[in-house]
Amino acid sequence: MTPVLILALLTGAVLFGVGVYGALSQTNLVMIMMGVELILAGALVNLVAFWRFLHPEVYSGQMFVLVVMTVMAVEMAVGFGVATARFRAKGSVEMEEAEDLKG
Repeated sequence: MTPVLILALLTGAVLFGVGVYGALSQTNLVMIMMGVELILAGALVNLVAFWRFLHPEVYSGQMFVLVVMTVMAVEMAVGFGVATARFRAKGSVEMEEAEDLKG
């Protein structure tokens, strides 16, 4: 493996690890969403690194990354919409206080 690939994989692993820690250790909805975004970003960095290393002539890897980035943007927009509505209704976005959201 090349040093560039190792550096990209380490960067992706660090992003993924920080995201997992952030998503599991926080109680604020916005902070949890930021952790999930870091998890997805780390996975995308690893995906791009492996795609570039294994099959640089095939463009399906780039298209998959664009689709995942679009899903990330939609997830953040919906999540912030839920957080804004929750804050306006209850005055807090803490997940511990969200017992009434259970179906």
